[in-house]
Amino acid sequence: MYFESRIQAGQQLAQQLFEKYRYENCAIIALSDGGVLVGEQIATQLHCILTMLLVEDIPVPGESVSFGGVSQTGQFTYNSEFSSGEIDEYATEFHGYLEEQKREAFQRINRLIGDGGLIDRDLLRDHTIILVNDGFADTTVLDVALDFLKPIRINRLIIAAPVASEQAVDRLHVVADELHILDVKTNFFDTDHYYTDNTIPTHEETIDKINKIILNWR
Repeated sequence: MYFESRIQAGQQLAQQLFEKYRYENCAIIALSDGGVLVGEQIATQLHCILTMLLVEDIPVPGESVSFGGVSQTGQFTYNSEFSSGEIDEYATEFHGYLEEQKREAFQRINRLIGDGGLIDRDLLRDHTIILVNDGFADTTVLDVALDFLKPIRINRLIIAAPVASEQAVDRLHVVADELHILDVKTNFFDTDHYYTDNTIPTHEETIDKINKIILNWR
């Protein structure tokens, strides 16, 4: 399945979620700039909070795989696809590199959003949380989001995306109360591959949009 745009895909997801969640106490957390475009369509239909968790991915040097990710709290989460032995091996071999990349990632996030971050945890407490992305090639950003949500009391966890890999969906099934994935791919290409229009706002434009939305809900 291919989509005209992230907006059009978000509208399809909104139709799936509307009947069940229109009158629920929901909050949408987008997991990328493209995820904001998808999530905005859902939030409009459900009349609910839309915010964003900014995540910086940390790659393994010389390999097309991720160590894990850093969130706007500065917390680092290892890729859940690694075994404990693999984590120990990578952490030992690349310790200096990993620590430097974590520091740089957190600095980049803070330059974008400031020390206060984007998400007010009070806006999420006791809500049904809908994690939204424009595509899940793997579970790195999801692992970070789950760590971020651990100390927050929530009602249910819903995960929604237009497209995801089979590998990612296996993990999503384990952690979510409910999944809304429009298309599951055996061989997942880059997320942009599944959209005709790949126009996405810059980080700065996305964050400005989110901050304005949050102000309307305070």
